[in-house]
Amino acid sequence: MSLRVPDHCTPSAVLARAAAAAPEAFDGLNPRNLIDGQWEAVGEPAPQITPVDGSTFSQLPKIDGESATRAVQAAARAHRTWAQTTFEHRQTAVSVAVESMSQVRDDLALLLAWEIGKPWKLACADVDRCLDGVRWYLDNAEHMLSVDVEDAPYKRQALPGPVSNIASWNYPMSVLVHAELVQLLAGNAVIAKTPTQGGAVTLTVAHALMARAGLPATLVSGDGSRLSDPLVRSPEIGAVAFVGGRSNGGKIAAQLVDTGKRHMLEQEGLNTWGLWEFSDWEGFAAHLRKGFEYGKQRCTAYPRFVVQRKLVDQFLAAYLPVVQSVRFGHPLAVTDGAELPALDFGPLISAAKATELEGRVAEALRHGAVPLYHGKREDGQFLDGQDISAYAAPVTLLAPPGASRLMHEEPFGPVDTIVVVDTEAELLAQMNASNGALVASIASDDAAFATQLAEHVQAFKVGVNKPRSRGDREEPFGGRGASWKGAFVGGQHLVHAVTQGPPGEQLYGNFPGYHRYPVT
Repeated sequence: MSLRVPDHCTPSAVLARAAAAAPEAFDGLNPRNLIDGQWEAVGEPAPQITPVDGSTFSQLPKIDGESATRAVQAAARAHRTWAQTTFEHRQTAVSVAVESMSQVRDDLALLLAWEIGKPWKLACADVDRCLDGVRWYLDNAEHMLSVDVEDAPYKRQALPGPVSNIASWNYPMSVLVHAELVQLLAGNAVIAKTPTQGGAVTLTVAHALMARAGLPATLVSGDGSRLSDPLVRSPEIGAVAFVGGRSNGGKIAAQLVDTGKRHMLEQEGLNTWGLWEFSDWEGFAAHLRKGFEYGKQRCTAYPRFVVQRKLVDQFLAAYLPVVQSVRFGHPLAVTDGAELPALDFGPLISAAKATELEGRVAEALRHGAVPLYHGKREDGQFLDGQDISAYAAPVTLLAPPGASRLMHEEPFGPVDTIVVVDTEAELLAQMNASNGALVASIASDDAAFATQLAEHVQAFKVGVNKPRSRGDREEPFGGRGASWKGAFVGGQHLVHAVTQGPPGEQLYGNFPGYHRYPVT
């Protein structure tokens, strides 16, 4: 069956509408940098390759450290003015930006499909989650800024300088833009670095609408090696928010050691699902299918299953039909007259990542892992002659050996590993294999047992018979061990992380020398 990309979904059509929606932010069809309130055509152009088909989607204008320093200094000037505005003024401006983004919601989603390979429905969900989440803060943030000190009202204040945001490519809207808009609502100017691997055009359109609404936002592109120092260590920066891998997060943490800056550093961890004395396999299978969304390229994916030995046959009976039915391929390819496909995932973020993942699977197999399922890339839904080098089919390995990276590290792709255990002590040890994680789950018919066991799992959120997610409203979010450093966020904790409270206040988080975790 021949597939095609609808005319309105082609890269040229989507880019043309993006440039028309925010002409000031583009040089032709290529994004500019937003510095000191102006869109500047500065920086060395570098091709941004779409993982969908390996073609060049746009040219990323990478600035140098000097330009980044200038951008930070301009953001600091804007911050001093913005911090003095009323909450009502900020609320109106953020609301205008949100509603402007809602007018171009479909095109933002199509940009995400091309830039980072998200299937249509997941791309829409990314945009919607951002906009709906910020609307919730617009209704609730004001009381989060008010506290009573010795029975007297006290208003939390903006930080001494702008918030610097360095985020990964996988959720440009629902993580990065969402965080920025809440930071702005709380009284801070913001500066963001576009992820080098994808999302720059989506962020350009979003920031153009933010700037039009009068919000003091800065957006720059460039290599982390050049921009990290000004975006992290500049004395003007009031806080650093990072989302990414442990290697880069560790480098940023080292840069922050002697600065005393506020920070929220979200890093990956191996999220695990433990199964012990369990029987609801139908319900479990429903969670499994959803778990493959976006090819498990997200910080709250579950790539590790730790299974009680006597449950292995029942687990596989539920698991294997799900993994065999997963649908992947070109996120926008359709047959004539059909709707955009409802795929579980599209490509990985790059051909290099697909190659890396293949190497990790091969390494585990060499050291003795048992292949339970090894899908074929060619089974995906693709255009005739399409470059499919960034795609990866699902893989499931039993008993990854300790010598393989898959035993201790998050694969960030559609590769699952299964570990079989005989005792509760083994279950905990294997669930804690990566020195901390963001989320985990325990499946057990004995909910009281699972809840008790959860206290010993080194993950920030532990679900009982259900997965946990990042969340960004009422409950806090963070990590344990090496998966997170700094202030916890979510709901009032996000607002508190980017504002100053009364003297002597301790932030909710895990800053060096101070550990304060919530009860899961």
